[in-house]
Amino acid sequence: MDEVFLAGDGFTLISGGQSGADRAALDWAMEQGIRHGGWCPRRRKTEDGVLAECYRLQETPDAGYLQRTEWNVRDSDATLIFTLTDRLDGGSKRTSAFAESVGKPWLHVRPGVHPKYVARFLNRHGVRTLNVAGKRESSAPGIGDLVRQTLSQAVRPRPAIQ
Repeated sequence: MDEVFLAGDGFTLISGGQSGADRAALDWAMEQGIRHGGWCPRRRKTEDGVLAECYRLQETPDAGYLQRTEWNVRDSDATLIFTLTDRLDGGSKRTSAFAESVGKPWLHVRPGVHPKYVARFLNRHGVRTLNVAGKRESSAPGIGDLVRQTLSQAVRPRPAIQ
């Protein structure tokens, strides 16, 4: 059987709510019955409009994206950064730099990174709050599919004790 990370009762997935990697992770968490949250910019700003209320994110005081990025890294145990390329740039690069500066583990997930490595990373760091970040759908068409496929193969909700 493939290696997986068992997301227990205290597990929470957070992200900034942007289109693409962020929202795909939130949608996946809701479909799996996993608690979700995180920080989004003031007025729930995203590239494609206002973030729907079904996403349980809190607004930062600032309408820019940097504050929510930093607060989500700060409030998590570890961050997964999803891209479709081998190189980090833009907000993805800033996410990794901020994680480094505050001593939080992060993993760059891209095509070719087997989900078992994601599961190992989460298990090794004992993650209870996972931040998922990465590219927007407009700059990386298909990124949402990569996020959903990877999380579905790497993370399993722990069955409730009956």
